[in-house]
Amino acid sequence: MRPNTTLRAWRAGKQTIGAWLSAPDTHTTEVMSHVGFDWLCVDMQHGMIGVESAMHMLRAISTTETTPFVRVPWNEPWIVMKMLDAGAYGVVVPLVNTKEEAERAVWAAKYPPAGGRSSGPARATLYAGSDYQAGANEEVAVVVMIETPEGIANLDEILSVPGVDAAYVGPSDLAYALGMQPTGDNADPKHQQVCMDILEACKRHGVAPGMHTGSLEYSEKWLEAGFQMVTLGSDVGFMRAKAAADLAAARGDTGTPKVEPEA
Repeated sequence: MRPNTTLRAWRAGKQTIGAWLSAPDTHTTEVMSHVGFDWLCVDMQHGMIGVESAMHMLRAISTTETTPFVRVPWNEPWIVMKMLDAGAYGVVVPLVNTKEEAERAVWAAKYPPAGGRSSGPARATLYAGSDYQAGANEEVAVVVMIETPEGIANLDEILSVPGVDAAYVGPSDLAYALGMQPTGDNADPKHQQVCMDILEACKRHGVAPGMHTGSLEYSEKWLEAGFQMVTLGSDVGFMRAKAAADLAAARGDTGTPKVEPEA
């Protein structure tokens, strides 16, 4: 079976850098895949991506060695199983609040006897190899998102669930949990302290800590802090930032286009 290089890096205590995919486009996905990220995550929760688009995006990622993840829209077994059958090497499950919800995510992602995943790997055997089902329980990552008051309160119980490989912080929803407005990258000391508390809890339980960021500044900050699954940005974010910067430069920051004098 094809190894999950990202999951193996986490188990070895190493750090990985990835990006988010929110545009339902195979060409954009393939371009992002060839940048060299350790992993890419197809975002079915907030990205404009349905099941068929996600499957084609996973195909595009498979043109490289980048690890394909999918953030499922909800902690529902059918979509977890379907995306794994399509070839995702890990699922990111949003809004995990309790030990029971973490167990539900693991159950859907693991074949018996470790879980209840149904047999039918469809495209996964094409991507991973004919022995996929024999090795999938060891190579498929389960990532739970910690981003609510209940999730914070039950953090140690959630991270104690066998089969949880990483805990990923969604900073905007975490801000809501702390009574703040969502800003993405968050400079509030209270917010940052909770992020560090999650990091320390991950260390206690041998779970990889993950952090969503939207800038190089915060990616470097959380990598330096010790997070192992760090998002540098998103396809749409990179496109918007580069276009806006170049447009501002072309206009000379005056709000009007630069026009070369006629010869």
